[in-house]
Amino acid sequence: MELKEKLISSFMAFEEQIDVHSDLHDIRTAAIKNFEHKGFPTKKEEAWKYTSLNSVLKNDYSVFPKHENAIEFAEVKKYFLHEIDTYKVIFVDGKFTSFLSATTHDGIDVCLMSSALNKPKYKMVIDEYFNKIASKDESLTSLNTAFANEGAYINIPKSKVVEKPIEIIYFSTGKENALMLQPRNLVIVGENAHVQIIERHQSLNENPVLTNSVTEIFAQKRAIVDYYKIQNDLQSANLVDNTYISQKQESRVSVHTFSFGGNITRNNLNFYHFGERIDSTLKGITIIGNKQHVDHYTLVHHATPNCESHQNYKTILADSATGVFNGKIYVEKEAQKTDAFQQNNNILLGDKATINAKPQLEIFADDVKCSHGCTIGQLDETAMFYMQQRGIPKKEAKALLMYAFSNEVIESIKIPELKQRITKIIATKLGVNLGFDL
Repeated sequence: MELKEKLISSFMAFEEQIDVHSDLHDIRTAAIKNFEHKGFPTKKEEAWKYTSLNSVLKNDYSVFPKHENAIEFAEVKKYFLHEIDTYKVIFVDGKFTSFLSATTHDGIDVCLMSSALNKPKYKMVIDEYFNKIASKDESLTSLNTAFANEGAYINIPKSKVVEKPIEIIYFSTGKENALMLQPRNLVIVGENAHVQIIERHQSLNENPVLTNSVTEIFAQKRAIVDYYKIQNDLQSANLVDNTYISQKQESRVSVHTFSFGGNITRNNLNFYHFGERIDSTLKGITIIGNKQHVDHYTLVHHATPNCESHQNYKTILADSATGVFNGKIYVEKEAQKTDAFQQNNNILLGDKATINAKPQLEIFADDVKCSHGCTIGQLDETAMFYMQQRGIPKKEAKALLMYAFSNEVIESIKIPELKQRITKIIATKLGVNLGFDL
């Protein structure tokens, strides 16, 4: 049975396990009908013209894990940001594990989507926010909505500054021959509140995993949200990450995406403005090799005046790796005084590496400052020669140039310990000791 048919046939049994009479029944039903109509995206669609999921969909995925798979902290300690204290919401094969988690009741609500979706005390919040900014049309988002049950629910009240970062980690044990996961996250950040969140998906063995994740983030007036995605999974893992962000007046939201591992990774990142003097930041570093594929698809929808957006994506491709950057800035007629910037820089380290870049501007306002730029090239041979003349071996010189190329994004990380962790991962990817005190 093909995966699409398997998912559709599993839907009724899934919803009966949850509650067929739930208020979410109509939402789930509409979502599965949209997925049934559209199916998995193909290269015939403009938004997916550079990324094919055909090889991924051939696996016989288990849609629902059959076992309670426990893991020991020692097995996964290295994946945590253990240099500092954090709140932790940890899932193993799609199920929450309290043993590895460290949530809190310290004035913030960090709990499970399963609780939020099914308990009466969360009904008003779910009615107001769940599935309100996520696409009703995009097929993989619809698939996630149909099966949405577990993930992280984070609600930060008005004027609360969360003192510790929140780590959301999804582990897959590999106990199944192949596993499909569909986590759903909902993040609500109240007026004048501030939170830092780190998200990671991590396989623990080489069995294939397909993760179809959806995250909705709502930033209220003057809220500050710093969101970091670490994508350094095994090369048997595939990830489609759909993130939708609603920003209100004077809010500031930044999303940093670090793509180093995995087989096929697709990041759909969508910002929507609902107020003036909003600031949106989208930054990313991609360093991949072999036959890895990373696709960044971004949208910033400027609908209101006096707002800013800043996009800066750096990509280094080796071997037969493929990168995609499709960045769109959409400025409505009412969005006067918009300041939107987009930059995509790419380095190809071999003749077989490929980058497909498609920056887009659609501007319907006449008083705006918008720009986009894209560069594709190789390492500067003159700089390499200069460094080697001063005693730096070729391998280290090459690594230093690539690190310098990425540094503009690294320097914008606001958590020092995370900055050190990302620097160390980059050094490992480049195969050198860069000499930093880590």
